Amino acid sequence: MARKLFFIAVTLTMVFSFVAASFAFTPGDERKGKYMFRKTCRACHIDGGSAKALSPNSKTQAQWEKAFEKYDRFQCVAEWNKLTPEDRNNILTYLHGHAIDSPAPATCAQ
Repeated sequence: MARKLFFIAVTLTMVFSFVAASFAFTPGDERKGKYMFRKTCRACHIDGGSAKALSPNSKTQAQWEKAFEKYDRFQCVAEWNKLTPEDRNNILTYLHGHAIDSPAPATCAQ
C-alpha cells in the first residue's frame, strides 16, 4: 500500500511539474520587443527620466519574469494596459534574452 501511495505521489508531482512548465515564459518576437521597449518604455526609463533607469541587463532573467508577472504594480500601469499581451510578451522576450545572466547580455550599444 505504501508503495502505491508513493508511486501516485511521484506521478502527481511529475504531472504538476510538466503542467507548470507549460505555463512558464513563452518567448515572443525579440526584434519587435526591442522596438516596443524603445518606443514605449525607454523615454521614461533612462538616466534622468521620470522612472528608474532600466535596460535589459538591469535584472536577471528570473527577475524580469517576476516583474512581468506583477506588472499591475508598475508606476506606468496605465501605459502597460494600452499594450497588447503580445507586445508585453515581446518586450519581456527582448529583456529576458539580454538580461545580465543571459548568454547574450545587453551592452551599451543595445
